[in-house]
Amino acid sequence: MKLLILILTALLDIVPSGDATLQQLQKRDSILIADQIRYGVTIEDVKAGEKIALPDFSAASNDTLTILGGWQLDTLVNGKAVRSRNAKAAARLLRKPFALKASIVLVPFEEGHYALPDVPVIRESDTLVFKGLEMDVKTMPVDTATFEIHDIKGQILYPVTFKELLPWIGGGLLAAAIIALAVWLIVRASKRKAEALKPKDPAYIVALRELDKYRSDKYWAPDKQKAFYSGITDALKFYMDERFGVDAPEMTTAELFDALKSDKDITPEMYSSLKELFERADFVKFAKHIASEQENAAALPLAVRFVTTTYQTDLEKETGGQEAADD
Repeated sequence: MKLLILILTALLDIVPSGDATLQQLQKRDSILIADQIRYGVTIEDVKAGEKIALPDFSAASNDTLTILGGWQLDTLVNGKAVRSRNAKAAARLLRKPFALKASIVLVPFEEGHYALPDVPVIRESDTLVFKGLEMDVKTMPVDTATFEIHDIKGQILYPVTFKELLPWIGGGLLAAAIIALAVWLIVRASKRKAEALKPKDPAYIVALRELDKYRSDKYWAPDKQKAFYSGITDALKFYMDERFGVDAPEMTTAELFDALKSDKDITPEMYSSLKELFERADFVKFAKHIASEQENAAALPLAVRFVTTTYQTDLEKETGGQEAADD
């Protein structure tokens, strides 16, 4: 081991003031090369406004023992550092004499025994001298007889836990749900657009298709007559709305036939028979009337005949108008 000593210039009026302090920033049972060591002193009974000068050790810094930065000062009250952000609170704490801790950070880069210098501090007219300490710096011991050089080990890979995967699984499920919803909305919008562009069946086709559902005489039973007459009249009202331009579904029987009275495409005989059918339907639906088999048998043919007759009349008008335009 070699002895490294830092020598300071002697100062006048020296007053011994105890030992300096040595503290490791990395807590170990020994000091190793490149460890950071805080070396300093504690000055007691300092009053606010008192002038204190510390030595300049920067010239002593070298490759063997390096000094990091300058002096760091901490004000201590009852052994604790004053670090209040409130200036008034800090000033209140410093009204009484306090302790001042001054330190620098040393970093040794060679193994050996170091005799650290005394720390002189000028305080008013006196020079306080804190006795320097000694420290031993060691390296990690290596057994050269059994030492073997090994390859650098790769990064240790730990197994992935379910807890770590859970956020990713949840995010994936959420993304899949959003994508599925977007696809469903696009398909739904496409279907609606296709339905809107698809040509609609003529009103008479729709009405005849609905009327065809009630051809069976099973609807003549007393407990099914209400559905029978409701289905027939609803199909006819839809056709009347489209063919004659009357709001048949929202009208009563009296209002409907009052609106159809002046239409020349409906013969008086057809008008009378159809009105009788609607009135009978009202009695069945609202007055619990039971229609006879003859009345039930005549209801559907009458409805079909009305649709086909008025449709043919409308078709003849369109054909005649077209021929006149061609002439």
